Amino acid sequence: MRYSLDAALAPSTRFTMTLDTIKQPITRELDVFEERFRESMRSNVPLLDKITWYIVRRKGKQVRPMLLLLSARLFGPIEEPSYTAASLVELLHTATLVHDDVVDDSNERRGFFSINALWKNKIAVLVGDFLLSQGLSLAVKTNQYRMLEIVSRAVKEMAEGELLQMEKARRLDIKEEIYYDIIRQKTASLIAAACCAGAVSTTTDEAIIQRMWLFGEKTGMAFQIRDDLFDFGDDDIGKPLGIDIKEKKMTLPLIYALNKADKSTRQRVINIIKNESHKTEKVAEVIQMVRESGGIEYARQAMYGFRQEAFDLLDQAPDTPARQALRDLLIFVTERKK
Repeated sequence: MRYSLDAALAPSTRFTMTLDTIKQPITRELDVFEERFRESMRSNVPLLDKITWYIVRRKGKQVRPMLLLLSARLFGPIEEPSYTAASLVELLHTATLVHDDVVDDSNERRGFFSINALWKNKIAVLVGDFLLSQGLSLAVKTNQYRMLEIVSRAVKEMAEGELLQMEKARRLDIKEEIYYDIIRQKTASLIAAACCAGAVSTTTDEAIIQRMWLFGEKTGMAFQIRDDLFDFGDDDIGKPLGIDIKEKKMTLPLIYALNKADKSTRQRVINIIKNESHKTEKVAEVIQMVRESGGIEYARQAMYGFRQEAFDLLDQAPDTPARQALRDLLIFVTERKK
């Protein structure tokens, strides 16, 4: 799959917009959502309430709620169904993050201790289960079965993508098309569900609903490739350089580099990933090989290609402040420095 940078928008030096500026069309609605989301996590069990309060306190950029509410605003006013959709998506997203930290044995997330680091794996798994059940219950209580169907599809794909990645990591034989399958399921599916559920909350037009799923999917693909690029760069990104290599994750820059390498180089790099990825100097050797191969630029072009596909889908929506905000948000997530 090859893309031209000519089709992409301008590089990061021309984009200085902040998230606060981008969210202006839905600032009030995001405040309402935050209150609804906090309320949806409440529990009568003191320990659980303490942990969910900790989760809320360390929230991230809220990209998914922004995508969902802006997608809703594209086609109608934001009312109760939109808030339900946003809370549902964020509850299930948070549940998957808690479970992911257990699976990855990770002690940190976004600069904070993970739930499993503070309260151990058993409690973390149960907290993730609680959040998942809260999301399902919220959808059922409000009769939002279509939204539940959309988000359930995403959760299924996320699990399948994670397992596919684990299977392929054992052999390090991931081809480019398999990589795209993995990130489409692992990352892009939930972003697609957010955009799709937002549209469902304000329109019944099936063509629009399916188009917003595709818009979210293309956005998610670009988002994940940008994340992969951080592993080979010099930006302050909040995670150690080369962490994906240490975890034996085959990202697009690395896949490209291996495809371009001669047989001996390829074997040496695969041996490092399999047997020596715990050694900092060996990881640095792999990073340097990827940089010299052109893998960084190749992945960046692919990212811009997916972004342009998302722009093309978005351009079919009404020309409103919400559409411009979605466009700006898409640029933001692909030009972000961390």
